[in-house]
Amino acid sequence: MPCATSGLIAAVLLFLLGVTSATVASAARPNIVLIMADDLGWSDIGCYGGEIETPHIDSLAEHGLRFTQFYNNAICGPTRASLLTGLYCQQVGHRGDRWNEAKDYSKCVTLGEVLQAAGYHTAMVGKWQGRDSALDRGFDRFFGPLCQAKISYFHEVAGNPYYLDRQRVTLPADFYLTSALNARANEFIEEALAQDRPFFLYVAHIAPHWPLHAPAAEVAKFRERYRASGWDTIRATRLAAQQQIGLLPSTISLAARPPGVRDWREDNHQEWQAERMAVYAAQVAAIDHGVGQLLARLREANAVDNTLVMFLSDNGAAPDGGLTPTASGFGFGPNRRNANWRKDGVPIRAGSGPENPPGPHDTFAAYGLAWANASNTPLRGTKLEGYEGGIRTPLVIRWPAAVSEPGTFVHQPGHVIDVMPTLLDAAGGSYPSEFNGRQPLPVEGRSLLPVLRGDDAPHDRLLCWSVPRHDVIRRGDWKAVGPRGKMPWQLFDLAVDPTETTDLAGRHPEKLSELKREFHEWRQRVGAVSN
Repeated sequence: MPCATSGLIAAVLLFLLGVTSATVASAARPNIVLIMADDLGWSDIGCYGGEIETPHIDSLAEHGLRFTQFYNNAICGPTRASLLTGLYCQQVGHRGDRWNEAKDYSKCVTLGEVLQAAGYHTAMVGKWQGRDSALDRGFDRFFGPLCQAKISYFHEVAGNPYYLDRQRVTLPADFYLTSALNARANEFIEEALAQDRPFFLYVAHIAPHWPLHAPAAEVAKFRERYRASGWDTIRATRLAAQQQIGLLPSTISLAARPPGVRDWREDNHQEWQAERMAVYAAQVAAIDHGVGQLLARLREANAVDNTLVMFLSDNGAAPDGGLTPTASGFGFGPNRRNANWRKDGVPIRAGSGPENPPGPHDTFAAYGLAWANASNTPLRGTKLEGYEGGIRTPLVIRWPAAVSEPGTFVHQPGHVIDVMPTLLDAAGGSYPSEFNGRQPLPVEGRSLLPVLRGDDAPHDRLLCWSVPRHDVIRRGDWKAVGPRGKMPWQLFDLAVDPTETTDLAGRHPEKLSELKREFHEWRQRVGAVSN
C-alpha cells in the first residue's frame, strides 16, 4: 500500500508539472550537477584570471561558457533562497540584509521538489541553512551540517551537528569538511548512476568561507607564492590575465584600494599576511579537487556529456565576520568567553593576528579586507555590499548538448533567480501553479538555455537588490547604488566603468531619478524592507 500510494502521488505531481511519463523515461534528459562555493571571490579561479590552480573548474569553462556579468545576493542565505526558488529572496521571507531567516515556503517551490517530481533522483551535500531538513524540500539524500555561524573544518562544534539523511553522524579522526563533502557527493553520484533515471546533485560547499582551515601539506604548496607577491602584485597580475583571456577589455582599470588597505610594501606583517592567503588558496584548491573527482566518475560512466554542470559562488569575497579584540587589533569568531565551541572540549584560539597564524584546527581566523579586495579583482566592494565585488559571481556552465561555442564568454547580465527556470528548461519540466497545497509565486528568473545556444538576450533587463549595506538597481548598463543611511545614491555606467570608479549622479540626475522610482516599485512589489 505505501508503494502504491507513493506512485499515485508521483503521478499526480508529474501531471501538475506538465511532465508526461514518456518524458520522464527519456534518456536524453541531462543529469544536473549544481556546485556553489561560499565566499569565493570573482577572480579566485583560474578561468577568471586567478593564480590558484583550479584545473577542473577551468575545464568546465574550456568545454562550456563563462558569464562575465552574473549576479548573486551579496550574502549566503538570501542567495540560496533565490537559487533554489527562482524568486527574489524577499518573496520567500528573507529581508536580504541578513544571513539567514525563516523562509515563507507557502509562496515557493524548490528546485529539489520540482526536479524530484519530474522523475529526477535528487541529492544534496553541504550548506542547507534551513530550519527544516533538505529531505523535506525535495531531496532524496542529504549530507552536511546544520551550518549555523559556528564552523570548523576539522571538528564538530556546538550547535552544528552533521547529518546523513536524518541520522546524526560521528565525524572520523581525519575529518576535513571539504574532503568529506567531496566524498559524499561522489557516493551520491554512484548511487544515482545505478538508477534508470536522471539525477540532480546540489553541492553547496562551505569553503572558502572563514575560518581559515586547511591541512598543513596543502597550505605549504602556496606559502612561498604569496610571500613573494603581496596583494598589489596579485591584483595587477589577475587583471592582466583577465584582459589577456578576453574576460575584460584592455580599457578596464582596477578599482581603488578600500579605505584602510595599505600598500603591500608598507605592511609590517607580510609573513602572516601571506599565510592567510595561502590557507585560503588551499581551501579553494580543495573545492577544485572535488570537481575533478565528480567529472572523473561521470567520464567513467560515460555520462559526462549528458550532464549539465554549473559552478558559481554565493557572494563576493568576505574580509571578516564578527570582530573580536586581539592583541594586534581585531580578529573574529570565538573570544575568551566562548572559545569552547568544539564538542571534544579543545579550546579555540580566538582572533586573527600575527601572533596566531591561521590554518590549524584550533584557530579561527579570516584573511582580511586587503586579500578579499584582491579576490574580487578588479571590482569594487566585497561581501554584504551592492558594488560589483559584492554581488557579481563567476558562473561556469558545461553542457555539450546546448553550448554552441565552447570556451566563449557570455556578457549578458544574469542572476541566481535564473537557475530555477534554466534547470527546469533543461530537464523538460515546467514550473507549477500549485504544488502540495501551495500556490508558488510566478518565477522571477528566465531560462539561460537560449543564451547557451548562442541566442542574444535583451540587455535592458531590470534587476534589483536590497543587501546589507546598499539598495541597488540595474537597468541595462545603468546601475544605481544607494548606501543605507543618509548617504546619496550613486550612478554608474557599467558598459564603460564596471569597476565603479566614476559616480555619474550629478551628470545624469534624470536617469538616477528614473532608476530610484523603478527601485521603489520593485521594493513594494516584492516586500523588501526600506532603509
